[in-house]
Amino acid sequence: MSTIFRTLRNLRRVGIRDALHQMQHQGDTKAGTLIGMDRFGNKYFENLEDELPLRTRWVDYKEYEFEPSQIEPGWHAWISYSVDKPPTQDTILQTGIRPWELPKHNPNLTFSRSAYKPYSTVKPKLTAWTPVTASRV
Repeated sequence: MSTIFRTLRNLRRVGIRDALHQMQHQGDTKAGTLIGMDRFGNKYFENLEDELPLRTRWVDYKEYEFEPSQIEPGWHAWISYSVDKPPTQDTILQTGIRPWELPKHNPNLTFSRSAYKPYSTVKPKLTAWTPVTASRV
């Protein structure tokens, strides 16, 4: 949650369209420099002057229904402060698409209707008890 002065300052910096987009998707307005984009179309920003420590880097997801698995590994290392240089400047993180990677993003389906649901193929060790009552006379 930010103060009204910070929100108005960021509104003046980024414009009303981007500020409304940020309020709808992130719940906060932030102004910073665009560091880069990944192959999914996500934009990565940084602001070292005006933001709180460990809140200086953020992602603007391309899709409205976003999930953290849409961040590439190099960008994930940068956004979680594991490395100082973004993948656009670090030669180690500029690996591109590896041969074993899927060319298209495979979403994490946990807590959705398409989630994996295991089933048991083993006979149950316990059986359910069904009470039998005798009729009273």
